[in-house]
Amino acid sequence: MAATKDPRPCSIADALALVGEKYSLLVLREVCLGNGRFDQLVRNIGAPRDILATRLRRLVDAGILTKRAYSERPQRFEYRPTRAGLELEPVLMTLMAWGDRHLRGDDDRPMVIEHICGNELVPVVICRACGDPVRHEDLTAHPQVPGWSVAGPTAA
Repeated sequence: MAATKDPRPCSIADALALVGEKYSLLVLREVCLGNGRFDQLVRNIGAPRDILATRLRRLVDAGILTKRAYSERPQRFEYRPTRAGLELEPVLMTLMAWGDRHLRGDDDRPMVIEHICGNELVPVVICRACGDPVRHEDLTAHPQVPGWSVAGPTAA
């Protein structure tokens, strides 16, 4: 087996580098709920102001949020999700459903999301091609990076 110092190339790791920190995901939760003003974010997330400002700057720089002035005197901004930010909303919904199932229980859920159809949203990952729900046993990984297999780095 080839020795390597670099970890497996991975889109999950790349995404986590941007949004994998607690306050970043909570910022996304709040802006998706429509709470994009700094004071709302501080109150609803509970993050220290300096850390929150750093996370917001990073999410704007990454193109996940936009920043728009809503007051000139004093200058104040609100944050809104971009298309890339909105594409993370199903991830948040799935993570919330997992937390409800495995960490809380039906009687202790802090929020329920209603779909436009009027029913409670229960997120399910489906295959785009066939429409079947995704199950672990139905998946096969095919590494696309030369020198890597599912098990790890391959011999050169």
